[in-house]
Amino acid sequence: MSNSIYRVPPAVNEQVSSFAPGTPERVSLKSKLKELSTKTIDIPIIINGKEIRTGVTSNCVMPHNHQHILGSYHNAGDNEIQMAIKSSLDARKFWSEMSWESRVAIFKKMASLLKGPHRDIINAATMLGQSKNAFQAEIDSACELIDFFNFNCEYLQQIYEEQPAYSPDGMWNQVEYRGLEGFIFAVTPFNFTSIAANLPTAPALMGNTVIWKPASSSVYSGYFLMKLFEAAGLPKGVINFLPGSGAKVGNPVLESKYLAGIHFTGSTEVFQGMWRKVGENIHKYRTYPRIVGETGGKDFILAHKSSDVQALATAMVRGAYEYQGQKCSAASRCYIPSSIWDEVKYEFLKQVSSIKMGDVNDFSNFVNAVIDEKAFDSISNYIEYAKNDSNAKIICGGGYDKSVGYFIEPTAILTTNPNFKLMEEEIFGPVLTIYVYDLDESDNDKSWEDICKVVDSTSEYALTGAIFSTCRKSINSAKKFLVHSAGNFYINDKPTGAVVGQQPFGGSRASGTNDKAGSAANLMRWVSQRTIKETFVPPTDYRYPFLEEK
Repeated sequence: MSNSIYRVPPAVNEQVSSFAPGTPERVSLKSKLKELSTKTIDIPIIINGKEIRTGVTSNCVMPHNHQHILGSYHNAGDNEIQMAIKSSLDARKFWSEMSWESRVAIFKKMASLLKGPHRDIINAATMLGQSKNAFQAEIDSACELIDFFNFNCEYLQQIYEEQPAYSPDGMWNQVEYRGLEGFIFAVTPFNFTSIAANLPTAPALMGNTVIWKPASSSVYSGYFLMKLFEAAGLPKGVINFLPGSGAKVGNPVLESKYLAGIHFTGSTEVFQGMWRKVGENIHKYRTYPRIVGETGGKDFILAHKSSDVQALATAMVRGAYEYQGQKCSAASRCYIPSSIWDEVKYEFLKQVSSIKMGDVNDFSNFVNAVIDEKAFDSISNYIEYAKNDSNAKIICGGGYDKSVGYFIEPTAILTTNPNFKLMEEEIFGPVLTIYVYDLDESDNDKSWEDICKVVDSTSEYALTGAIFSTCRKSINSAKKFLVHSAGNFYINDKPTGAVVGQQPFGGSRASGTNDKAGSAANLMRWVSQRTIKETFVPPTDYRYPFLEEK
């Protein structure tokens, strides 16, 4: 808690650059892409601000040109993990006591540096290492991350200002917001550079120290993020950078008695395994660890017969195929009434037919490569499954090739079975499965209710979902029937693209703990409250009036 009168400058969402032909930002970014493409960097482990090289290395490659090595990173082993734990605990002693204004100043500087001299570096690293086109990288690694830094600072002050409403005469009631007792373990995904940065920095802003284990396929951009943190003046040891095998890094960290929290984005299987490990070690911990996770989705678009066909088709294309469908929020299953299917199909296929796919250096490519060979093989196996099943028909795409890069065509599959495998399981690629449902013209309300129940019961996930309708009655009923089907619920828009400060992000069921990144709710998970009651003139006799006889 702070009694300071200082105010955090109000946050506003960062404007997305267009990268249109002839714009300065396009020229600048292309120059940075060329520069980074000509270098092969050596990426160390970073503990207490020191670069450590184990000699056990793995390569960072371009997914769209997997023979091109961008760099190699050193894998952490048992010794480095114990060093990182010690560094985190040592740094906690001063970081947790640093004034909130000083912490905020560092994070506001991060935002300013990313807005300026570091913008091209982080964008280009994300494009090359994670195969994002310029626009998707700009939305993610620049704008969303700037927003995380700025809005989290504002949320911090909101939290600290939340004090008891009343202190009786002669008394002062206060609440102090402390960092957790121990360290936070941040395990981050490949698909969003902004999430990879927010997972360690959100707890750090609140006075915690962090061990950061980045996804192996995004260590490249992660290293440049560490350089950004250092440039902003983040003290040594507050965030320790540990690339390496998930199990080799994770298991020893989860066994430490000083584990105070987990901030995770990744697969359901891994998250459940970590939670299980915490349960096994619960008797060891100094404090019960906070567990915050977002674990994926099987996100839906549900259309009503009154839908705007062009808007619906556009949402299907953008929702399913932006960043190759590798968003936790990507549209993966779609439900369309038979009465408008022919129109929707025509408009959808027309738009898909104009999509270009290829290298991120060609700004005319809407679709690029999936992240690695494992993902490529998994997605292509789903496509092959659909090709060989009588319940499915591929209506566009279906091709794939990994000879140069891990390219998979934007694919749409029509199924006659609402419980078809590809309607239920997370694919995490550019594959949209569509079910056309029939309407009962004598009872449209019942048909709508029935399909809402199908949507709600088909998948174990509940991250994002969208409905399209121009009928307010159907919108209201869908909101009711699908109340637990999506943590982020979109009406007449695609189910992707949550903006910090506008749509706090997260889902429940198998999609995670729904602690809403981009809101004060998430930051509250990284503080422990202490209530302080100060009495100015305390009583000096134990006797209460009721004890008197008469």
